[in-house]
Amino acid sequence: MTIHRELWKSHPGLVWSNPGADDSTHIRAALLRPRFDRLLDIAVTFGVERLRHEWAVLQTDSNIEVTRARNPVERILSNIEKGFALASTRN
Repeated sequence: MTIHRELWKSHPGLVWSNPGADDSTHIRAALLRPRFDRLLDIAVTFGVERLRHEWAVLQTDSNIEVTRARNPVERILSNIEKGFALASTRN
C-alpha cells in the first residue's frame, strides 16, 4: 500500500485499474504519460533521483510507450533539475 495516497489522489487515472498500486507503479505510469505539472509534483515528493531511477527501469524495456515518452520525459526532468538547482542557490 502506498503512503503517498494524497499525491496520487491529486493525479487520478494514472493506474485506475489498480487503486492499491505502489508508488513505483504510479511513478512509472506518470513517466509514460509525461506532463510537467505531474512530474514536478512527484519530484517534490520523491526527489528527481527517484524519477530518474524509475525512468531507467522503464528504459530497460524498449517498447513503443517508452520510445514515445523519451524526449518529453528527458526534457521535463532536465527542466525540473535546472529549476531545483536554481532554487537551491537562492536559499
